[in-house]
Amino acid sequence: MQTKIGASDTVCARRAGYLLHGITPTDGGEKRRAILGTWLHAGLLTAAHEEFGWIIERRVEDATIRGHIDAVQLDSHTAAKLPKRLRPSLPAEETTVEDVKTKSTYQWDSVLRYGASDAEIRQVFLYADLLRTEGFADIDGQRQLARIGPVPVGRIRFRFINRDSGDDHVQEMPYTSQRARAARWWVEQVRSAATAEDLPRTFQGPGLSVICDNCPFKSACWGPVVAGRRPQSILIRDDAEREEALAEYVEIGEQMKPLKERQRFLRAQLDGSEPGVYGDNALTWSGGNPTKTDDVEGMVALYERAGLQVPMAPDAAAMKAQLKAAGVPVPVRLDAERRTSVSINVTARKKS
Repeated sequence: MQTKIGASDTVCARRAGYLLHGITPTDGGEKRRAILGTWLHAGLLTAAHEEFGWIIERRVEDATIRGHIDAVQLDSHTAAKLPKRLRPSLPAEETTVEDVKTKSTYQWDSVLRYGASDAEIRQVFLYADLLRTEGFADIDGQRQLARIGPVPVGRIRFRFINRDSGDDHVQEMPYTSQRARAARWWVEQVRSAATAEDLPRTFQGPGLSVICDNCPFKSACWGPVVAGRRPQSILIRDDAEREEALAEYVEIGEQMKPLKERQRFLRAQLDGSEPGVYGDNALTWSGGNPTKTDDVEGMVALYERAGLQVPMAPDAAAMKAQLKAAGVPVPVRLDAERRTSVSINVTARKKS
């Protein structure tokens, strides 16, 4: 059983509870994205250390929490306590704790619009608070850093990296004791729970949350997969709860109806607008391409070249089946009269 919660494990209360109570993971996660993220993460941190002398991947802990900080950019006053070889070539105005997060293109617009999530902010404030109260952990490989004692962290910095495009986005915020206390309170609630099941699920579950989809405790939390039913169905235990959920479903639908109507009207107004940046948003379009349709004339030509009898009234379905059975690609042509639907794409304007 773990006695300390890892700061990086504070994304979900129940997940942290499973770890703290020593529950064996029940599921594997998506490995490819994690591996790519790790490569980008390691490369960026190594570059920051080699070029600017930032302190990277160092351990912090106290009696209840532990973790590894991605990067610390010391201010010149604090850095002066270290040997010259450990001082940054580019000190910060105030000591800054940086956390690097890799994201997919699918998540990128949310990053640009809303920045770090509550869970991500909680994690880094725990790192910063540990550094302010305990300093670097006194372990092999960082003894000289530990001798500095508590470090006066003044700022938090998130550096988001798009795994697909390589774009980056930086978000900074001041360190505040109020946010640090809130993060500590969250940890205490997890530690005080008698079992992991006594803790709330932070996210909406498999199929609705990427975090749940890749959680090592997905099955422990949501139960085994039941054919034809979504995992969230376990949350309704009787008709009274079903009645309550249905009433809320109808109420939300009524609230959304005028918003959807207004959105459809605005979409119609924007039709034909040139792609570009308008205020805080970037407009692009996708779709509107000719659709593919069976090229019957092309199939007849293939039949004739192959010496096959062409039906007097060509049966497209039968001809396609015979061509596929023979391993011959079925010819198609673009029908300019029928086009794919045009989709509007609105993303946050990239800050220069």
